[in-house]
Amino acid sequence: MEKKEIQLAISDFKYFLKLTWGHLRLPQPTRMQYYIADYLQEGHKRSQLEALRGIGKTWITGAFVCWRLLRNPNEKVLIVSQSGAHSDNIAIFIRKLIETMPILEHLKPRPDQRSSVVAFDVNGCEVSVQPSVRSLGITSQLQGNRASLLISDDVEGQQNSATEKRRQDLLAQVAEYEAILQTTDNAQILVLGTPQTSESIYNRMRDKGYVTRIYPARYPDDVSSYDGCLADYLVQDLAKDPSLVGKSTDTRFSDEDLYQRELSYGRSAFKLQFMLDTSLSDGEKYPLKQRDLIVADLDMTKGPSELLWSSHSHDAISEIPNLGFTGDTLQRAQRSSQGAMADYEGSVLAIDPSGRGKDEMGWAIVNHLHGKVYVPAFGGLTGGYDESNLVKLAEIARDYKVNKVVTESNFGDGMFNNLLQPVLNAIYPVSMEEIRNSKQKELRIIDTLEPLMNQHRLVINYKALKDDVAFGLSDPKAIYYSMMYQLTHLSNERGALVHDDRLDALTLGVQFWNDYGILKQDTGFALEQYKKKQIEDELKRRANIFRSNQMGNIRKSPTSLRRLKSFN
Repeated sequence: MEKKEIQLAISDFKYFLKLTWGHLRLPQPTRMQYYIADYLQEGHKRSQLEALRGIGKTWITGAFVCWRLLRNPNEKVLIVSQSGAHSDNIAIFIRKLIETMPILEHLKPRPDQRSSVVAFDVNGCEVSVQPSVRSLGITSQLQGNRASLLISDDVEGQQNSATEKRRQDLLAQVAEYEAILQTTDNAQILVLGTPQTSESIYNRMRDKGYVTRIYPARYPDDVSSYDGCLADYLVQDLAKDPSLVGKSTDTRFSDEDLYQRELSYGRSAFKLQFMLDTSLSDGEKYPLKQRDLIVADLDMTKGPSELLWSSHSHDAISEIPNLGFTGDTLQRAQRSSQGAMADYEGSVLAIDPSGRGKDEMGWAIVNHLHGKVYVPAFGGLTGGYDESNLVKLAEIARDYKVNKVVTESNFGDGMFNNLLQPVLNAIYPVSMEEIRNSKQKELRIIDTLEPLMNQHRLVINYKALKDDVAFGLSDPKAIYYSMMYQLTHLSNERGALVHDDRLDALTLGVQFWNDYGILKQDTGFALEQYKKKQIEDELKRRANIFRSNQMGNIRKSPTSLRRLKSFN
């Protein structure tokens, strides 16, 4: 490497990043990656970088650590992450770059220096209690460490930010960064993260003086929701060309790719983890939209083999009152899309057995066919574990010919199954299975239903919906028991609904098929396989008829019969 190249790499991190990507045999850094590199070398005392998942911010930051060590071997780098394993992997990546890049090879630790995976020195550093690079988990013993560059990479996760108490605990741990940072002029705290909740700690850190830059996956339609933290070049792009709204901000992700990711993650999770937008409008506080359902007339044991969602206003259902928010409509399936009826590929009766006092015992028939979920019936029973309710559930299982009864096991430690199984054995012998959940109920329901609904793969029976809404409007207090009210008014806040029994039963059934991988299959592929099997079965049937007719003709002809015996 020429001296001029070395000087350029030392003076400009963007050029160093280009060399690193070339060494790793990666394509040239993208425009966004170069802008991220530019931001890192601005050197703000407290920097915060929020970038879409998959853009490579961790790798860029690993290269940034090497660049800092190249410029000053006496840097003390502490890497902190939610898990020690992740921060260890970053340290390993840095160590590999030092060992394999020619421009960094003089930094390899000497035999008399620390050289472990989680803590190592670089050649040329002064003797110190602190290693050149150390990695720790956020719950490790942070006290006693000192750093001139503290990298905080994805310390916020779903587990440690799910409740206000956990977010407060996490903020208290992050506050320890200030005591760790050295007082040198170039000392820096660099926080990398992707929001996991609308109450993300990264919002709080902006208020604490962290200079924040946000790099979302698409050009946003509302720049103001980023509180002035959206990357400057994206703001300038939008000012020049407003038509960029909704398009990809980086060449690593096409518009189609982002669309598929949005379907997979669900709109709420995509907005957080790819758009990095923690602001929620009233509509977004309630992510389950009845407009995303397909409404059709369903049979008890068969479903339409082919069914498509319709967004057209002429397919909106006006005769069923809207229990959701303004503009949210129920949509019938496309009138021309309904194929022949086929037996459901699987059928379960899902039960939320928490019916005590004012709560209902929610139940739902949840079937699957060609990658879609069909719900021909659902409801709720009052009166808890009364024998009449147990008999009613057994009769529902019998009438819909379910393959299994699925129950929530969190309540009663299996007592409900012990009560229901003998009744099932007498009326409709079928196996039972318990599902135990530990995740916050509201988040579990949203995470289970929203991706499925966004892909328009949840089909609800028209009559069941009509009866549910009519029941909800029969009395002022009854509305809280309606499935459609529960679905449209659920938010991620704990205790968001007064009652959620019917919605929880539906979620339990969907979760059951999800756990078995049934819903991972592509609906188009599943339908093609079904049609292919139908054709093969029809050909076999016709071949058997033809063969049977031929044998009949042979038996009727003595000459043919003698020839057949002679051949045998």
